[in-house]
Amino acid sequence: MIIHLDMDAFFASVEIRERPELRGLPLVVGGSASGRGVVAAASYEARQYGVFSAMPMARALRQCPDLVCLPVNMPLYIDVSRQIHKIFYRYTPEIEPLSLDEAFLDVTASEKLFGSASHIAMKIKEDIKNECQLIASAGVAPNKFVAKIASDIDKPDGFVVVEPEGVQAFLDPLPVKRIWGVGKKTEQQLHEYGINTVYELRSKSPDWLMEHFGKLGDHIYRLANGLDKRAVISDAKAKSISSETTFATDIKDRKTLLAILSQLSEQVSARLRDKGVKGRTVSIKIRFNDFKTITRSNTLSESSSQTMQIWHTVKQLFSGIIQEDESLIRLVGVSVSGFDNNEARQGDLFEQDTKQDTLDVLSDEINQRFGKAKIHRGRKI
Repeated sequence: MIIHLDMDAFFASVEIRERPELRGLPLVVGGSASGRGVVAAASYEARQYGVFSAMPMARALRQCPDLVCLPVNMPLYIDVSRQIHKIFYRYTPEIEPLSLDEAFLDVTASEKLFGSASHIAMKIKEDIKNECQLIASAGVAPNKFVAKIASDIDKPDGFVVVEPEGVQAFLDPLPVKRIWGVGKKTEQQLHEYGINTVYELRSKSPDWLMEHFGKLGDHIYRLANGLDKRAVISDAKAKSISSETTFATDIKDRKTLLAILSQLSEQVSARLRDKGVKGRTVSIKIRFNDFKTITRSNTLSESSSQTMQIWHTVKQLFSGIIQEDESLIRLVGVSVSGFDNNEARQGDLFEQDTKQDTLDVLSDEINQRFGKAKIHRGRKI
């Protein structure tokens, strides 16, 4: 069985833990409204005003004038994420992080030692609450797709278990938008054919879906039938560090997308430094509202974990795909691969930007020591 653990409003919850006087207030973590910043995380009180992650901060403030806005403190979140992952490792080494605040755990081999997957998931939730003073939602299921939906369906503080024999009963009543790959455009098309639920979707033949939706038709048919063969890829086997975000509402504003990619670049570079690794290949992923997905990569001359170098590369890659505010985008992601931990770097010392390395280390240390994002890296978007 697979567990999907997802921290509830992670960045915002960590800030509230650090500042209990903010509990109960509408709060967001993100960039400056004056600098085209976006919301990185929103508390559940803020969400009641229609404020969600990836929303431009200026718009969030219009929707909730009393919003408490805090800057992103990545070193703090990485430190808390590290504590949470230590709890995961008590129960299984088969952990696939998706970001700082969520991960898949394969506990199949751990059940004889610790009990059922549902028992393990509940223990992990309890450990996180007791030791980190944070709340996680958990979904337990036979595969990643179903586990991911299960963890999200009853947030916050969710706990949903789907046994193998109950997968179809769990999926069938759900709206088709719950299927990965069904964005607003595809959802509207399905509704036009009278398909509103997963049951109605899987009642269609694969040939019919392929005829009307192409390759996406085969994809959504498989998921509607609870079929997902993807394995959990543990940290030890992972060949990249990545972070991505799926938007609640499709975005086409180029500057907003760049602001989000800037945040993702900062997350990925900080995780690289935290793990003590550098990579040579920087990649971005763009998924449009019709589920068309484009990836682009660039190989650096030398391995790097520098925030600014990764960000500049991401910006160049993005500009090669999107030039104007013309396409609706539902997901963006950044990854770095090609790790070279033990490389004997013999490159020209004058070409290495040691100043940027120093700035990264100093900013990480200052933010970690003082805990409130006292220093930020400026980026021209």
